[in-house]
Amino acid sequence: MSDSNIQLFENKQIRTAWDEEKQQWYFSVVDVVEVLTEQPDTRRAAKYWSVLKARMKKEGNQLTTNCRQLKMTSADGKRYLTDVADTEQLLRIIQSIPSPKAEPFKMWLAQVGRERIDETIDPELTIDRALTTYLKKGYSREWINQRLQAIQVRKELTDEWDARGVQQGVEYAILTDEISRAWSGMTTRQYKNLKGLKKENLRDNMSTLELVLTMLAEATTTEISKQKNPQTFYDNKEVAKSGGEAAGDARRAVEARTGVPVISPKTAVDFTRLIEGIKQAEDNEEGGDTEI
Repeated sequence: MSDSNIQLFENKQIRTAWDEEKQQWYFSVVDVVEVLTEQPDTRRAAKYWSVLKARMKKEGNQLTTNCRQLKMTSADGKRYLTDVADTEQLLRIIQSIPSPKAEPFKMWLAQVGRERIDETIDPELTIDRALTTYLKKGYSREWINQRLQAIQVRKELTDEWDARGVQQGVEYAILTDEISRAWSGMTTRQYKNLKGLKKENLRDNMSTLELVLTMLAEATTTEISKQKNPQTFYDNKEVAKSGGEAAGDARRAVEARTGVPVISPKTAVDFTRLIEGIKQAEDNEEGGDTEI
């Protein structure tokens, strides 16, 4: 079985999946094509790949028939069968695409493969690399600590769902929406729409309070599930709703005391600007002290 991940190449998202049995990465071909050809959207990248695939097939290239398909999450939050290629196949595809990004992308591919091996030996490297990535994007260390904790909380929840027989994909998405709706009043898609997000990760665009309440909702759901031992998918939905409601109560309590809504249309760009503004103010203060 493969576990899905988002990898970043020059801040562009590449959907990937790791096959534990074969010990190799699979990459969404359309995402790679979108990056290399600098297409404005996934639809045009898919069209480019369709034409290229037909041409390669006509030339007798066996690559197109050997490409497998995996279900990957699309921009609309749903999972669709997507053409994927392993590293060797992807290198052959890259050779057929004239792009100034080809060589940097090949180096990136090698790095991704090397990092997976390193992380298998030392799992702490995964956390270190995540920390570095978020710092480069301009997030504060306080926010990053919350985000990494949120990843762990989510992992504990999905482990619990696995133990209860919940299926990855559609059933995960349904239960996640139950939690989200119960605490925020919105499904994941509606939440992303509020923030104007498409392919971007919702949690990477949450404020600290939004992240904390998401964690509270999911951690509570995990604990309730352990106590109530749900047997059916309907039971799991009720547990998810209950866990989300606990965080919803907390949200309303915070809003009553602060007079400010917790849920915000702000995204990572806004948070980064805020952090930069604070840093600039601190620099100005330090400069003023020096002059005095």
